[in-house]
Amino acid sequence: MNPPIEELQSLLVTAAREELLPRFARVEREIKTDGSVVTEADTSMQQRVRDELLKKWPRIPLLGEEMSADAQQALLDGSKEGLWLLDPLDGTSNFAAGIPYFCVSLALIRGGEVVLGIIYDPLRDECFAAEKGRGSTLNGGLLPSSAQLPPISRSMGLIDFKRLDGELAARLATQPPYSSQRSFGSGALDWCMIATGRCHLYLHGGQKLWDYAAGQLILAEAGGLSSTLQNEPVLYQGLMPRSVVAASNPELFLAWQKWLLAG
Repeated sequence: MNPPIEELQSLLVTAAREELLPRFARVEREIKTDGSVVTEADTSMQQRVRDELLKKWPRIPLLGEEMSADAQQALLDGSKEGLWLLDPLDGTSNFAAGIPYFCVSLALIRGGEVVLGIIYDPLRDECFAAEKGRGSTLNGGLLPSSAQLPPISRSMGLIDFKRLDGELAARLATQPPYSSQRSFGSGALDWCMIATGRCHLYLHGGQKLWDYAAGQLILAEAGGLSSTLQNEPVLYQGLMPRSVVAASNPELFLAWQKWLLAG
């Protein structure tokens, strides 16, 4: 049995309101060895969520983004009861700069599958959640069907150019198959934009396990599809970044894949 998803949503919502919102645009940033940004909010949020999960479900360990790579790999290799995957603050650069696009993401992985995922945007007070086989929700209500969406020529692409190779990025810049393009700066929250049909196509050159674990389940349970650029499943129980190709529904996904492969 999975932990009750409603209880987990309440835990994340409360923690984000108390740990993230008071620090929004009011914290100093530091640069990690990989060049990414970290703030006091990242570490305080991770500690808060870790402590509360451990208190309620002590047999399930937590892998957090703000842990050493050795500690993360040890958890991946040794977890038998399941494993929490936490990104305490996805979109840290936005958060530190006062840009209102960031979230907290939590997933539960068992037997190589994500069985539960939650992503909470505290500024919009939007909590996206999914359990495997039970559909996706937004603030407790089922996400509407994304079956009726515009064709790819009139769609909106959510594209992270920074992590794409130059040839593909140039092709997208000069011959895009979609009508408009965005890039917001929070990979986990981007998955929710695709799941809701607010944006329609997604492309990212490299996400870590904690970036995509919850989001790919939310999208899948909402009827969307995803893969890597090599047409492999995005989910991979390892620390290496994975590319992401995704779309809000199967028709758009096939058209998006066809365009990418044609290059």
